Amino acid sequence: MERNKVVMGAIVIMEKALEENIKKVFILEGLGCANCAAKIERESNNIDGVKSAVVDFVATKLILEINNLAKQDMIIEKVKGIVKRIEPDVKVIENQSKIASNNAHDHVHCESNKADLIRIAIGAAIFGIAITIQFSRSIELSLFLISYLLVGGEVVLRAAKNIGRGQVFDENFLMSIATIGAFTIGQYPEGVAVMVFYQIGELFQGIAVNRSRKSITALMDIRPDFANLKIGDELKKVSPEEVSIGSIIVVKPGEKVPLDGKVIEGFSMVDTSALTGESIPREVEIGDSILGGVINKNGLLTIEVEKEFGDSTIAKILDLVQNASSKKAATENFITKFARYYTPFVVFSAILLAVIPPIVIEGATFSQWLYRALAFLVVSCPCALVISIPLGFFGGIGGASKNGILVKGGNYLEALNNAEIIVFDKTGTLTKGVFKVMEVNTQNNMTKDELITYAAYAESYSNHPIATSILKAHGQAIDKASVENYEEISGHGVKVIVKGREVLAGNYKLMDKANIAYDQVESIGTVVHVAIDNEYAGYIVIADEIKDDAVKAMQALKSMGVKKIVMLTGDNKTVGTKVAKELGIDEVYTELLPDQKVEKVEVLDKEKSAKGKLIFVGDGINDAPVLARADIGIAMGGVGSDAAIEAADVVIMTDEPSKIATAIKIAKKTRRIVMQNIVFALGIKAVLLVFIASGLGTMWEAVFGDVGVALLAVLNSMRAMKND
Repeated sequence: MERNKVVMGAIVIMEKALEENIKKVFILEGLGCANCAAKIERESNNIDGVKSAVVDFVATKLILEINNLAKQDMIIEKVKGIVKRIEPDVKVIENQSKIASNNAHDHVHCESNKADLIRIAIGAAIFGIAITIQFSRSIELSLFLISYLLVGGEVVLRAAKNIGRGQVFDENFLMSIATIGAFTIGQYPEGVAVMVFYQIGELFQGIAVNRSRKSITALMDIRPDFANLKIGDELKKVSPEEVSIGSIIVVKPGEKVPLDGKVIEGFSMVDTSALTGESIPREVEIGDSILGGVINKNGLLTIEVEKEFGDSTIAKILDLVQNASSKKAATENFITKFARYYTPFVVFSAILLAVIPPIVIEGATFSQWLYRALAFLVVSCPCALVISIPLGFFGGIGGASKNGILVKGGNYLEALNNAEIIVFDKTGTLTKGVFKVMEVNTQNNMTKDELITYAAYAESYSNHPIATSILKAHGQAIDKASVENYEEISGHGVKVIVKGREVLAGNYKLMDKANIAYDQVESIGTVVHVAIDNEYAGYIVIADEIKDDAVKAMQALKSMGVKKIVMLTGDNKTVGTKVAKELGIDEVYTELLPDQKVEKVEVLDKEKSAKGKLIFVGDGINDAPVLARADIGIAMGGVGSDAAIEAADVVIMTDEPSKIATAIKIAKKTRRIVMQNIVFALGIKAVLLVFIASGLGTMWEAVFGDVGVALLAVLNSMRAMKND
């Protein structure tokens, strides 16, 4: 019986393991065709056992989620087969450490560019000789053929291979048909010229895309290269991944701090701009926590490591930003689907353009309309859209990260454009979340310093934020030998003997319980009443401070067209109403429990329009349920808040509410650039298609409509990275 239970238990465990999803990331080295990337993604998603497959063209990554572990190896082999069939020259490498391989990849790409440039230059030179010097027809044709094969031979070869694999409608096919067709109707110079300019355009487009990728990656290049590990009295330079928790590392001036830890020796200023976007350095000294990725400015720091590299804040941020473009915006998904149907439609339109007019129009020749149809094919390639739009969104995400705003996907960046209702938590979001003594009132000849001292001794055993604020206001060391008979009275306060005198410190309930007459206080903060030897001594008001930029943030959001700003808080009505009024917030709901906050968000969600979005902004720790319920959850993450990074869709690393307006501004700029590219690319192509069909355009304009438009769209996309 017991044996059967064990067997059944093992079977259940195996079944659960089979149901779990596993995530695999592959580098698609050499991926340069955005259209092919879309095909790889589409076919990989059709494999049985694949939950999702996303090809990130910008980062040249394939992110595979498998929900059948038993078939994992078979699925991976199928995916590799798809990549090999669609893009034979692309290498599929399982991602262990992409960063380490970047230099080698850049070198290979650079060498490949040089070889292509030399080949195109020789072909173009032969073409130049053929059109400038008078030769016999046979020699002229031979020169044109040689230059065509040098410049476009690989394009034709790729097209032929792709047709054999069932991949017909791509740019290689379109360009091959157009240029070979030009040769068949005797337009040799145009056939070669189109291929020359197409290849030159593709080369420049490839360089632009790779520079774009490098520029965006450079924005996020916060990964430390090494750590100075202290072994005895010696320092050993090692990879951050090799350092374990509890190890001692030394960071010299000018070096990046490689891992999260605590300063155990030294004093310095550190530059946190790589993590937060803030240029003002901050001080660190013995006992302070410090994060990997910040730059040590002047002093020598000795740090005890508290997290391994894989669990560090910097590793999480890198992973978050590098994988952001796998969550595609609706516009990206639309363009991918659009390109899938657009190209075949144009090809069939070109066939009709070549065949029907010579039949129905008197005097029309087949060669004349075939030429127009071939030019029609050249201009039809959707590369400008398929390449530039993901680059635009990734550039926007990169620009946001430079400002200390981590956006977890293009879908969230796009959604920020439609923010209609923004709901804020109070403590730690609009206020600093740090309690401070704001007012001290005394009675019965007690001085303010004496009242604070007695209260500090009474609260010396507590870690509550209110107790901490009183101890901070006292500002002196506590001699705990003077404290006796400490008693915490739940929900009331504390009772203690300090230097032989009985001290009560707590709320009005404590005073009522001890039958001590006290002052009734209406305050926006927490009131701590103090009694000494059963005689009322006064009260201390402790309150949370509003963040410096909170008022500015509310004004900026309203100026951007946000329809309603709401505050939800668990604090009392007096405090909540006062803070809301000071900030100019439209509605405030107080004394709410976490589940009541979710209920309020659900009610508010019904007030938005069909396209509108509700944003909830919280501290990312206590507000997880509401962050999950909102259309977009924004966490005031603060540097080093792991919970915040995990919980939300957008993380504000500086804890500044004004950065929400900055995020929306970046989102609006990114959408503007994406729409410019869509309108520009489709507009130019539409005009050229009409001109070419009417006989007013040639293949020269068609080449511009393909590679020229794509190049300009890519360059325009890069503006999304800049903050202006």
